[in-house]
Amino acid sequence: MEDKKVVLYDSERIDDLLTHEIKIIQSHEVFCFSMDAVLLGRFATVPKRGKILDFCTGNGVIPLLLSTRTPFAKIEGIEIQERLYHMAERNVQINNLEERITMHHGDVKEAIEKLGASEYDLITCNPPYMPPITGKVSENDHRAIARHEIHLNLEDVIRVSSKMLKVGGKLTLVHRATRLIDITAYMRQYGIEPKRMRLVYPRVDAEPNMVLIEGVRGGKPELRISPPLIVYKQGEEYCEELYEVYYGNQNSLS
Repeated sequence: MEDKKVVLYDSERIDDLLTHEIKIIQSHEVFCFSMDAVLLGRFATVPKRGKILDFCTGNGVIPLLLSTRTPFAKIEGIEIQERLYHMAERNVQINNLEERITMHHGDVKEAIEKLGASEYDLITCNPPYMPPITGKVSENDHRAIARHEIHLNLEDVIRVSSKMLKVGGKLTLVHRATRLIDITAYMRQYGIEPKRMRLVYPRVDAEPNMVLIEGVRGGKPELRISPPLIVYKQGEEYCEELYEVYYGNQNSLS
């Protein structure tokens, strides 16, 4: 891959995504991707062709990961925060992926008007998890918007997805396990049938803290539940499956 010079702003750094020589600009003050994004990028059923859209794309980590799993599909991301949008654009550029990945600056709730209805084969989202916060959000607290339902809530994500997916298109989410009933209820309310699910446990003796779930617009009822994913086998040592995801070349966590 040809190295490109890129402007870095305060607190930004370039990290290695540890797959396909992908590089990523991050900032601990603004946005760094978490394990949630990696799990979502590996769990999603990715089409070889067609169109993919990532809601709340942040610095573009999920489109970058998805680009390693599909040779021909066009991938897009939409991000409401201007600084993160520009970071995502630069991440596309430094990886020479301009012909495959397009970033949009905008609100997911207005994405139908901006990008069109019934256009996408796959929509992914690592949405804000937390309830809205009270009080003023700090001017530089981008993380608050990424974590809290300030501009976008779970119902918005699923409602908009149902209009933007083709019939048979898939919506893949990562969210808090405690929101599982809400997720499945909203999916059915808006015509997306839950089809695949996997619970993620931090340790074997703990409750699940994340859920990976995929639904199909207009799908028939049938939910398949994959074996649980236990993140740590002992101490801070990743299980073999996650070790392969981070340091190997595994394509799926299905």
